[in-house]
Amino acid sequence: MTRRHGYALLAAIVAVIVAMSTAIYVGVAADAGTKDRTSLSGSRPSRPSAAPASAGLWVGAWSASPVGAEPGTQTEGMAGRSVRNVVHTSVGGTSARITLSNLYGRSALTITHASIALAAGRETAAATTGTMRRLTFAGNTTVIIAAGAQVLSDAVALAVPAGGDVLVTTYSPTLSGPVTYHPTARQTSYAAEGDLTEDLTGTGYTEQVDSWRYLTALDVLGDEAYGTVVAFGDSLTDGKNSTANANNRWPDYLNRRLRTALADGQHLPRYSVVNAGIGGNQVLADARGRPLENQAGIRRFTRDVLERPNVKVVVIDLGVNDILRNPGLADPHKIVAGLRDLVRQAHAHGIKVVGATLMPFGDRPTWTAARENVRETINAEIRSGKVYDAVVDFDKAVRDPYDPRRLRSLYDSGDRLHPNDRGYERMADTFALRDLTGSVAARL
Repeated sequence: MTRRHGYALLAAIVAVIVAMSTAIYVGVAADAGTKDRTSLSGSRPSRPSAAPASAGLWVGAWSASPVGAEPGTQTEGMAGRSVRNVVHTSVGGTSARITLSNLYGRSALTITHASIALAAGRETAAATTGTMRRLTFAGNTTVIIAAGAQVLSDAVALAVPAGGDVLVTTYSPTLSGPVTYHPTARQTSYAAEGDLTEDLTGTGYTEQVDSWRYLTALDVLGDEAYGTVVAFGDSLTDGKNSTANANNRWPDYLNRRLRTALADGQHLPRYSVVNAGIGGNQVLADARGRPLENQAGIRRFTRDVLERPNVKVVVIDLGVNDILRNPGLADPHKIVAGLRDLVRQAHAHGIKVVGATLMPFGDRPTWTAARENVRETINAEIRSGKVYDAVVDFDKAVRDPYDPRRLRSLYDSGDRLHPNDRGYERMADTFALRDLTGSVAARL
């Protein structure tokens, strides 16, 4: 064989190898994108889930932590009824997705129909024409959420405005109690008989409730924000006794302050603010129930903070209930150790932590001088700078200047513990927006 023929033969062999390799690659790639996959609903195979094409990042626009099992729903849940949750956005985006939770369910929750739309106005179950979108989960309209689990929907294209009300509706045809919910929402939501998931008029939604059912998060994709701030706390963060349907919790006020400052040209990070407050929440102790309700801060931190999208800062205001609800005398050093554990968890994910001093509760039936001493001991440690990356002094902002053990009457909603709207606004005004800047290195 001549050298020329040898080169020709070698070239032919290489060409065959390349062709075979290309065929194998294409076959594998096609199989990876189109082969049958088991859906979350356990029904037909799901289609590949693709987010609508859009620029930006996913951030939290709204959230509410799951608290427990709704009384009266132990057996039926919301079978045969539509649940229409109303939520208020902190920022807007071009696409949206939701998280549904069955954390406190005793059986699988079957959702056969879910939708998202913009509300037609305030305090209404009616939707704005042209904004109704059907939601899917891994490509399916039906999803089965196991007891104790949660599920993230596919993204849907929807122009979500900042500071707007959004309707998220689910329908379940089968018994699936109890309902996982967040009580004391300070926001009216609705329910209706039958499948009215994509109803625009809202006329069938005759039941009104001050709680959110199943829904725990709304995320948006866009360029209005590039990070999320999570307000993590108890009823003081949850906004107890604030005006209903007014969005006057202190995280709401903080979000509006930040947006105003950015609009004025101040050099601050473009973040959204979401609420992870739970009434009665403690740093160290869970409430009763199986599974445990109102989970302790150190146990729910991963779910409610670390697993939220693009979290840059967490603001912690927790510890008062560890003092007030302890049948004995709480150990301030254990509470501070629990707070430091939250900080360690955050730092491990590169999240900056701003911590709040504990607000006064003098004149409450459970107030004692010994408990007051515990509060002051914790606050002294927080103010020393040895717990958090930065401190917001809520205690100093709202206490009575003539009796620091008590909440100032100007800010008191009437129960000697929870602020009124003016008090919540004062808390947000005390927050130094510059504390949102900067970061910490993640521990790898």
